[in-house]
Amino acid sequence: MGLFDTLLGRTKQVAPNLDALFALPSAAVTLEIQAGLVTSGHAGVCWKPPAGQAPADVQAQVEKILDLDDADPSTPSLRSVEDDLGYRWLLVDGVSIDDLVTRIHQINSLLAENGWGPQLLCSVFGLDPATGADATAKKIFLVYLYKRGTFYPFCPDGATSRDNEAELRIRSVLGSDLPIESDLGRWMALWGLPVA
Repeated sequence: MGLFDTLLGRTKQVAPNLDALFALPSAAVTLEIQAGLVTSGHAGVCWKPPAGQAPADVQAQVEKILDLDDADPSTPSLRSVEDDLGYRWLLVDGVSIDDLVTRIHQINSLLAENGWGPQLLCSVFGLDPATGADATAKKIFLVYLYKRGTFYPFCPDGATSRDNEAELRIRSVLGSDLPIESDLGRWMALWGLPVA
């Protein structure tokens, strides 16, 4: 970025860093020990379908890229849904956080390599209170912003409200385990998440 870009207020977009996803398993250990949270076994990739293409055509292209027809039954299951706002979600169910991270990384990578990078918005990982966790442990979601290469916690507290205090507490627990989004204005509420 040059001097004129700085003077004119232009900023350079951060390149996606999908390898940041691989920090999640160690961060999950921290969350289990310090916050009483464990993986829900569910994650998802959110993307915006390109304008002007029929949903069935887009779905067929994505299935071909991800080779869904020939999926190995021993790998985590994968399904596609559309949310209330017209965004598409590729949902993954898995046994461990390692499985989920590997599969979500693979989905993001395959879509980006096939020209779908501009449509990728975020990836979401569900976390539930562990058995015996204290009352402060609440269901949260860790959201990975694809275009920023950062995470933030999202803790819905009802249909249209969120627990900001719990989100900030999770941010402090994570410390340097994950690259956390520093701009709180980018911590968007994701109402009606299809990720369980």
